[in-house]
Amino acid sequence: MASQLKSGSPTYGDMYELYVIAAVVVGGTSLSGGRGSMIGTLVGAFIIAVIQNGMNLMNVDSYSQKIVLGAVVLTAVWLDRLRAGGAGKGEAG
Repeated sequence: MASQLKSGSPTYGDMYELYVIAAVVVGGTSLSGGRGSMIGTLVGAFIIAVIQNGMNLMNVDSYSQKIVLGAVVLTAVWLDRLRAGGAGKGEAG
């Protein structure tokens, strides 16, 4: 980003960590530990990029975009918990 803008600032790249976490989680890596795949992460990054680009084309403000991205991450984590919890429902715990 600094090379495109021909200047530097410590705030360039803020919130990119959220996009990275979202891409990894949407790609199938569990936040509670486990292994992910590079293909899954690429697919997750593609999905996040498509969602973000669609919101940009629809002129959604950046605050709402972060809310939608957070909802996508929460949904991916919820689906991961359902998938992981489905195997151990009969266990006492």
